[in-house]
Amino acid sequence: MSAQCEVTGVRAAGAQLGFFERYLTLWVFLCIVTGIALGHLFPAAFQALGRVEVARVNLPVAVLVWLMIVPMLLKVDFGALHAVRRHWKGIGVTLFVNWGVKPFSMALLAWVFIRHAFAGWLPAEQLDAYVAGLILLAAAPCTAMVFVWSRLTRGEPNFTLTQVALNDTIMVFAFAPIVGLLLGLSSIAVPWDTLLLSVALYIVIPVVAAQLWRARLLRRGGRETLERTLVRLHVPSLAALLVTLVLLFGFQGGQILAQPLVILLLAVPILVQVFFNSGLAYLLNRALRSPHCVAGPSALIGASNFFELAVATAIALFGFESGAALATVVGVLIEVPVMLAVAGIVNRTRTWYEATPGVVPYEVCCPGTGIHPQGM
Repeated sequence: MSAQCEVTGVRAAGAQLGFFERYLTLWVFLCIVTGIALGHLFPAAFQALGRVEVARVNLPVAVLVWLMIVPMLLKVDFGALHAVRRHWKGIGVTLFVNWGVKPFSMALLAWVFIRHAFAGWLPAEQLDAYVAGLILLAAAPCTAMVFVWSRLTRGEPNFTLTQVALNDTIMVFAFAPIVGLLLGLSSIAVPWDTLLLSVALYIVIPVVAAQLWRARLLRRGGRETLERTLVRLHVPSLAALLVTLVLLFGFQGGQILAQPLVILLLAVPILVQVFFNSGLAYLLNRALRSPHCVAGPSALIGASNFFELAVATAIALFGFESGAALATVVGVLIEVPVMLAVAGIVNRTRTWYEATPGVVPYEVCCPGTGIHPQGM
């Protein structure tokens, strides 16, 4: 692996969970209250914002999503893809869980919980939309926060960087087909033109723009310039997420007040999905004798969701006031506490994990450099 990629991996994975991210659930809750209150007081203003769209894509949300996504994609180094062979077992497990299990297990859980177990407590006209939102939430793996989760589990930084770069590459081609397939199997009409436009707006264009910007920053000032830019963009990116949530709950307020259990019921399949997929990735890595510093981030990447993309696509496909948009927002609400819980489980079980014959102990994997002495 090149020295450049190595430094990028160490720095990207070295990010700590800041004050704002640690209490993201609290900020989301405040956005819920603020959005509901503003939507009740100024309904005409929210309706006007909802009508500012082109080809069913809401322009204010498109701008906000770009502010959320582009800074995250600036962290991704696609040059790390050449290191796939170094961590092929862990990468294979994560790809299998991310693309072969997670979207389909969520579709199944949505069918079990939303269409059957909880159907009597949910508005009947929104059942299909809730299912669609949950599918959108699970159809793309997280891009940015996984660097933080990797750090919290003392993960191998180059593995994390390689996995994120590979997932983003696959997402460009696989997101729309998987979403279209699962919505079709769930008997939900698929507006393919809007779905493909969403992929172009929220995946392809941001990826290209971020990589061009990244290359320019590296040419002009190297790593330090890139790091300074990421720091400056951090607060605007999080602010864009919260403003988007205020808009969503401004439209959803009436439905939430009428059905206060909706958010709790939608959280159940998301929680089951996170713990199932993280556990599956963790155990598969153990069976394949991957080092714990690979299994930890693999489990977290395998379970996390690209909720910014899910929110934007749900709004584009089904609208601000849809159950699909609300379902994706529930993913934002529980993301941090649930992933912190998974990280805690991974850390507490390291001794048990490394007791498996053939698993290389963490200390042998050179913590701090992320370089395995034998190239894994």
